[in-house]
Amino acid sequence: MDESRHTAKADPQSELAARLRLIQDLSGLGVRALARDSGLSSSSLSRYLSGRTVPPWPSVVALCRLVKRDPRPLRPLWERSSNPLPAPPKSSRQGRPRPRNDLPRDVPDFTGRETQLAAVLAAVESHRVVAVDGMAGVGKTCLAIHAAHRLAADYPDAQLYVDLHGFTEGREPLDPDSALRMLLGALDVPSEKVPREGIEQLAACWRSELADRRVVVVIDNAADADQVRPLLPGAGPSVALITSRNRLIGLDEVPPVSLDVLSTRESAELLARASGDPAGPEGRLARDPESAAEVLRLCGHLPLALRLAAARLRHRPGWTVGILVERMAEGASEFDTAFAMSVRQLDRSQARLFRLLGLLPGGSFDAYLAASLADVPLNSARAMLEDLVDAHLVQESTAGRYRLHDLVHQHARRAGEEQDSSAEREQALARFLDYYVHAAAAADAAMPFLSPGRPPTAGRPPAALPRFADKNAAFAWLVAEYENLVGAFETAAAVGADAHVCELPRFLRAYFARRCGTTHLNVLFERSLAAAERLGDPLQLADAHSDLGFARYNAGRMAEAAASYEAAQPRVSQAGDVGSQAELTLRRGYLKWDEGHVEEPLELFRLAGKLYEQAGCPTGSAGAAASEAWAMLQLGHRDEAAQRAREVLGMPHADPASPPALTAHLTLGVAIAHEEPDEAAEHLHRALALAREDGHLHNEAWCLNCLGVALRHMGRHDEALACHRKAFALLDELFEEHWKIHFLNGYAETCRLAGLPDEALRLHRQALEIAPALGYRNEEALAHEGIAIVLDTTDPAAAAEHRAAGRAVLEVLD
Repeated sequence: MDESRHTAKADPQSELAARLRLIQDLSGLGVRALARDSGLSSSSLSRYLSGRTVPPWPSVVALCRLVKRDPRPLRPLWERSSNPLPAPPKSSRQGRPRPRNDLPRDVPDFTGRETQLAAVLAAVESHRVVAVDGMAGVGKTCLAIHAAHRLAADYPDAQLYVDLHGFTEGREPLDPDSALRMLLGALDVPSEKVPREGIEQLAACWRSELADRRVVVVIDNAADADQVRPLLPGAGPSVALITSRNRLIGLDEVPPVSLDVLSTRESAELLARASGDPAGPEGRLARDPESAAEVLRLCGHLPLALRLAAARLRHRPGWTVGILVERMAEGASEFDTAFAMSVRQLDRSQARLFRLLGLLPGGSFDAYLAASLADVPLNSARAMLEDLVDAHLVQESTAGRYRLHDLVHQHARRAGEEQDSSAEREQALARFLDYYVHAAAAADAAMPFLSPGRPPTAGRPPAALPRFADKNAAFAWLVAEYENLVGAFETAAAVGADAHVCELPRFLRAYFARRCGTTHLNVLFERSLAAAERLGDPLQLADAHSDLGFARYNAGRMAEAAASYEAAQPRVSQAGDVGSQAELTLRRGYLKWDEGHVEEPLELFRLAGKLYEQAGCPTGSAGAAASEAWAMLQLGHRDEAAQRAREVLGMPHADPASPPALTAHLTLGVAIAHEEPDEAAEHLHRALALAREDGHLHNEAWCLNCLGVALRHMGRHDEALACHRKAFALLDELFEEHWKIHFLNGYAETCRLAGLPDEALRLHRQALEIAPALGYRNEEALAHEGIAIVLDTTDPAAAAEHRAAGRAVLEVLD
């Protein structure tokens, strides 16, 4: 049994989760089977077992009854878990102490809309979804966010916000695929559980996650019904509030609430509240009612324009309302009137930054980006952003992150085209692209994939970059900036910045590995390769072919991976970069091993290690040595594998959960399981604990499978089977069928030795179905041999046929 998993923690919720995991061990069932037999949903049960959610008491009772245990001793612990004392913040790897709340702040001067707010809340009550529509600037988002804040207490599991950019000038609307991935990430759904492709699968995953949670989500700025339909919740209590400038007539089941401009009374009230004008006859508005009425007219009774005009009065106590009218009358429309008047009150540097923000593709941003865009010190950028917030030209959506309303964004963009030269705008856009390449590189360096990437060469490094304390901080930054990183890539492709198109995807490899973003990464590297071909740079071209090959390999596209590596090899040699040669050599070793070759992968791993040493990359050397040890173990050379694994563990590791360290722990644990079972268990449990702490479910499944193999070697077949079942339950949750090929034959062998020949035969045959389609020739041969061993006593003829087929597979490789 995995003791590290069941050690009681100080906080009651973690201890309760550990007790529930003991119940799962007693049942011998995977998550799905346990959920089915206890009448729970698998997603809820996963959260209970991981400690992310405290289960209802009836669920605890149902689990205890399933294994014939008295639930009453757990009642005090459950009560403490349900009413915990405040705890210190936890790291992102351990789970969030509080639900996610992404809602922009509620405006303190929300005015009027009593009828419309009541209609929104009634629609949520009856249909759980509502669509607020109306013209630009009429206050749709303000109403939806205000309603969401009102609903937050009734939907405590999460309050989410996503901007679909349906009408953002200069960028394409956010596609449902990207929106769903952002929302699932906001719910902390493990990246490995998110389907790699298929909008239907993504939408099903989203609905499944919402089914057992009480979540309110604001879906802002939708272009049409097709964009928003996959984002709607399904069964369950969660609710969605949608906004759009168009009536979403394609969503017949969603009740609409349409907004018009404010009434005269509401407009006057908003202007007074937003400007801070005192009530009574002493107020500026009351002293000059004709000018006040003209302000309302010039603003078109639109909340956005009214707040912009009010901000000028609030910050200009010496102005009369008549002066405000004079300034506003110089504008061309209610929007431009308010925007231009607000911009005119900025100093030169503030106005310049405002115009440059119009170049951004949309989405939220921080002060680092603003400083790079305007080429000013970070402190100056922060001060200017605060001034723009005060002027209602920039919104601070969350602490330290800013955004522009679509209409403001359009005005800033047009003002830049009118007032800034083409050269100035091009230079600012170049700084924007430079910033994201170099910032992504900094984040990548804090969470290395295997071997650290080369420093970026595209553009110039900005004066200030975010600093990341550890890989979790870097990953959190990448999650927050994902939309902008994709926007930067698309912008670079549109303007022909090929060096940026080449380099940016390389610095996102670790992020996509954690996010299970293989499909998107393949697309990025395809375009990166095209950019490298246009540049004609040998090293860029070599890396692009190699990276595309590795993306293909991780997606299970073995033949395409081989073709990319074949194209990369002469180019890497021509480029003469030892680090790139080492990386390609290691990757070719992985591919050759999975294709079923024996000696060649070992030679490639050893060569990669030497090349990494020449390149001065100890992490890469450790990775190559760990891969060599793992391959020797699979070939039955246990003593040599154990010795090599010990050498790897003796190397310094900045990250104890790095791939080399994890591989070495697993290799050593399995290799010495016969002779040193206690030490073997220590290494395997250490690897499992590291994988769980890291939140990487693929690696957790791998560790569980290896623990199962080791326990089989120790003769502890029941415990071995439990570990294999847990590994496969994880893969079922992750929608990762092709990953099972690495584990099926080992699981089948455990079943055979545990006296379950029919189950062993089923698993070997499943491997035989998957392996040829993916190109895993070694596993195909092992499946034939495993079937032959099972059939030896019952059907010798069929066993002989499978042995012959297995030999034929290996002969093809020779």
